[in-house]
Amino acid sequence: MPDVLIVMIAVLIFVVITIAKGVRIVPQGEEWIVERLGKYHGTIIPGLNIIIPYLDNVAYKLVTKDLILDVQEQEVITRDNAVILTNAVAFVKVTDPVKAVYGVTDFGEAIRNLIMTTLRSILGEMDLDEALSSRDKIKARLRESIADEAVDWGLTVKSVEIQDINPSASMQKAMEMQAAAERERKAMVTRSEGAKQSAVLEAEARLEAAKRDASAQVMLAEASAEAIRRVANAVGDNPVPLQFVLGEKYVAAMRDLSQSDNAKTVILPADIQEAVKGLFGKFGR
Repeated sequence: MPDVLIVMIAVLIFVVITIAKGVRIVPQGEEWIVERLGKYHGTIIPGLNIIIPYLDNVAYKLVTKDLILDVQEQEVITRDNAVILTNAVAFVKVTDPVKAVYGVTDFGEAIRNLIMTTLRSILGEMDLDEALSSRDKIKARLRESIADEAVDWGLTVKSVEIQDINPSASMQKAMEMQAAAERERKAMVTRSEGAKQSAVLEAEARLEAAKRDASAQVMLAEASAEAIRRVANAVGDNPVPLQFVLGEKYVAAMRDLSQSDNAKTVILPADIQEAVKGLFGKFGR
């Protein structure tokens, strides 16, 4: 009797295990890969599924919801030999579980490495300034470049976002020095332009002053000539008025000479009238 009980218990345990192995409930958002005797047999979808116990085995359980794959930070050298640090995040979805399982060993790691190598290639064709300001362009090229490979692995790339594109520490220091040098250059250009404009204005002012002085001298010469002509016309052949005018000028000149700070002694001729006559005689000759 005890032996029969043991057998019954063993049979019951076997039946429970068999049912548990044969009845599988797949949760929503997953698909399971079933292998029969080590070979792919089928894919079971969310819900209640029956498989043959001991012959069939659930080899892989795949999430069919969108997957978020972080791409680690890496150093990239641009076309102009600048070193930048960049990382990304990819949003992918398993659309063909069979290819995702049997097409590549680890599709998540494969996508990460593909994104890293493609990102290095894209940034390597750009200059630093273009790489820092063209995220949308980089994202579009990256998604387009990896789409075909992803399809071969049963994946659909929904989006690839560039999280950061930053110059390395040494590159940031070099850029700061370059920016400081550029600001200094602009300041020097501004100062030089100011000095140039000042010199031009000063030269123009001197030229205008010289023109005005020359014009004034010409006007004074013309006025003096006109005065001489009028005096000559007024005097005619009579020298007395001319002697009077010259004598008056002579006396005024002597007075100014005597009042000069540099004058120590002033000697006047004994006969001013004769001196004036002498001047008149010289002008007459």
